[in-house]
Amino acid sequence: MRPPSETHRDAHPYLRAATAGIRRHTQAVERSAPEEPVDRLHLDTLHAHLTALHRLADQVAGRTRPERPAAARHLATAHTRLWQAADAVHAAFHLLPAAAGDGDCRPDRLPEGPPVLTICQRHLAAVHAVRRKTTATDLAS
Repeated sequence: MRPPSETHRDAHPYLRAATAGIRRHTQAVERSAPEEPVDRLHLDTLHAHLTALHRLADQVAGRTRPERPAAARHLATAHTRLWQAADAVHAAFHLLPAAAGDGDCRPDRLPEGPPVLTICQRHLAAVHAVRRKTTATDLAS
């Protein structure tokens, strides 16, 4: 049997790698020129991370609820806060100017159809999940 510290180190390697990637990216942003603005692609990627965390928090809360309802309530709060963060990032995305050639998605002009998953498509998918499990009062608080 492995010692607990070794088991912990091997647990959830993808989640640990994602966390390490976000830390490195944060350091890179800190080192970049302060006058360098954030672009829409940056916010799109951040939104993807937030919606993925939102989905993960939902799954973890669901699995925790039967055994530990108090812990699940805290996870449900985190789930709501992640949605609020994703919603704010989505709103900020639309307030930034589009780069040249990065206009609105026009499926009628693209022979292969719209991009596979734009920020708005991802956001709408997350909205449906939020509406199934969260009340408007929960989101406003």
